[in-house]
Amino acid sequence: MEWVYLVIAGFFEVGWAIGLKYSQGFTKMIPSMLTLIGMIASFYFLSLSLKNLPIGTAYAIWTGIGTVGTVILGIVLFKEPFDAMRIICIVLIVSGIIGLKLT
Repeated sequence: MEWVYLVIAGFFEVGWAIGLKYSQGFTKMIPSMLTLIGMIASFYFLSLSLKNLPIGTAYAIWTGIGTVGTVILGIVLFKEPFDAMRIICIVLIVSGIIGLKLT
């Protein structure tokens, strides 16, 4: 179950990272509130996963999910650059996440 909690935490991390963009420096009320809720939920589920997972592995995977998800949504939602180097870097991050999960 701890891996499920970790994935949920990662998805909430993506949500709050994207929410930061929409909150425009916490000047927009609803996006700001949703961002804060996402932050709390992300840390809560991360803390649940840490009951049984090593901190180094869990933290790296949590930030990896957040990084990859945020880059992908940045490309889709905000028309950020989509080039070969970004794809290679995403593949490297995902490879690292898989490697940590397997060890």
